[in-house]
Amino acid sequence: MSTFAGGAPPPLERRRAPLGITVRAVLWRTRFLVAALFVGVAASVAADAARPAPPPTVPVAVAAHVLAAGSVLRADDVAVVRMPVALVPDGAPTSAAAVVGGSIAVPVAAGLPLATGVLIPDDLAGPDGTVVAAVRLADPAVASLLGTGMRVDVLAATAEGGRGKVVAERALVLPAPAARGRDGATTVGGITGVTGSASDDDRPVLLAVRPGEVADLAAASAGALLSAVVVP
Repeated sequence: MSTFAGGAPPPLERRRAPLGITVRAVLWRTRFLVAALFVGVAASVAADAARPAPPPTVPVAVAAHVLAAGSVLRADDVAVVRMPVALVPDGAPTSAAAVVGGSIAVPVAAGLPLATGVLIPDDLAGPDGTVVAAVRLADPAVASLLGTGMRVDVLAATAEGGRGKVVAERALVLPAPAARGRDGATTVGGITGVTGSASDDDRPVLLAVRPGEVADLAAASAGALLSAVVVP
């Protein structure tokens, strides 16, 4: 038995496998995981390719919260959001500045675009399907209490008494700016032929009514006492 000078024999060195063999062995053991990863990546790429492009959008001014009829819009009543072009109503404003200061014609839900028909236009046209009529109520004090956006039933009664007749239902009260003419008369709302004195007590109320109610309203105005009842 041979011995080594100086004591115990040196330890035997472990032979290392070549690097290529090690990598192949690791890949073989994890082949299912690698395959699953490749399948997931391929599916994700295919889904992205099949997904349609988002529709084009535009900014639209909408109600920031619930608004009551007759409300005068302030800056915090309006929000500007982006909506798909296909969903934007015709005439919808694109900025808050375009509607701030305007009056709401009908109750408005939060998020509803402030488009035509929602706001009372500057030319005093009522909502679609209505016409504008000037009405002098028998009691000027009642007329002074009516505000823009209120809904009223107009009743006509004769001076002899008796039950009043409803000549207009749920008429919408419109703003009535007045401009004095050269002759001292007051032209109300720019409506031809509607004039009165300079006194606020004699100023008619502008109402948006259904076309079929105009004749009864005009006939009642000639010889009956008109009153207004606020309705929801």
